[in-house]
Amino acid sequence: MPVWNSFLHFVQALPRTTDPSERQAFVDDLMAQRTEWPWVEDTRATFVYQGTNVTSVALNLDIIEADPPFVPLINLAGTNLWYVQREFARDDLLDYLLAVNDPMTPLREEQNLLARIQAHWKIDPRNPVRMNAQIDTSILRMPDARPVPDWQSFNAVPHGRVVEHEFNSVQMNFQERKLWVYTPPTYDDNANHDYPLLLLFDGQWMIGALQVASMVDTLIKHGRVEPMVIAMLQSAPAQADRNAEYINNDRHYAAILTELLPLLQTQYRINPIELGVGGADLGAIAAAHMALKNPAVFRHLIMISPPLGKGSDQEQLHTYVERFQKTRQLPPRIFQSVGRYEAMSRFVRPMREMAASLQARPDIEYQGVELGSGHGLVAFKSILPEALAHVFPLR
Repeated sequence: MPVWNSFLHFVQALPRTTDPSERQAFVDDLMAQRTEWPWVEDTRATFVYQGTNVTSVALNLDIIEADPPFVPLINLAGTNLWYVQREFARDDLLDYLLAVNDPMTPLREEQNLLARIQAHWKIDPRNPVRMNAQIDTSILRMPDARPVPDWQSFNAVPHGRVVEHEFNSVQMNFQERKLWVYTPPTYDDNANHDYPLLLLFDGQWMIGALQVASMVDTLIKHGRVEPMVIAMLQSAPAQADRNAEYINNDRHYAAILTELLPLLQTQYRINPIELGVGGADLGAIAAAHMALKNPAVFRHLIMISPPLGKGSDQEQLHTYVERFQKTRQLPPRIFQSVGRYEAMSRFVRPMREMAASLQARPDIEYQGVELGSGHGLVAFKSILPEALAHVFPLR
């Protein structure tokens, strides 16, 4: 069997013949030799798909500025192999799907997007690196990208415990909202020790796809973070309700301060002067609002990809940049991140504006990170370990 040191080498070595069986045999040899894709060579990644009854294949990548955000794969003549090559930055970390036999019509005109996704959009069967969420996706990880391990697979790590509660709020007029509370592996053995508390919004993401509990287990074992209690509160199921709860909402702040915190303090050993709050997307906005309202209480802040600029609710959201710039007292430890492929005017530019102001302040420990990702759970998962290590470092 020939050995190919690059995809280009393979293409150049293909038999120049009209006999499809000879060319297909070469393809079969390649796929037997290289079982995991995409094939990353420095800044170039080659994606492939192999199948029968295929009329078209496209790389579905949300950083592609087109509608639909697809790049077509090319069929290697006389074979069942489809491929495309694309250049990326060395630190890119992106999720993608393969659109097989998709109609290729604009998504803005699609009447039933869910049915289209279910019928045509697929994870890459030859890529074992995946993000398991509401819609599973494959992950492209370039050579210098942050890792996104399956934190739950680290069996040798001592595990903490997660208890599921129900939280009812008079302030917010909701009942039976799920609340997951993580306690570290040492919690039961240290009966006289009070732990820092971190509140995370969009708890269903945090306990699910982002694997926060298992992530923190590993970070604790390796001395990256201080052992802490983490409360992860479920968000409203409807997007409109989530927006209303999280954006500039004093009643939500009051619910956390006067209802959730007392509940947690009666059931868990919490150090009241070591409280943190965080979230991603609009959850980061809710966290920022709480920290700005009461930095003496919420002394640790995580903001992952907060939407601070143009778009829906922009009048309210952009005020956060000014609030951070003008507020005299801020949480002593702040972490903020954004993906370079997120919308420039909504995410990237406001983050840079705010970072320039916060980095100049001697009274806070601020860390701002731009990562090679878009706006999604893959990016959030990759940056969370750095965020946690910054706001609650091991002392």
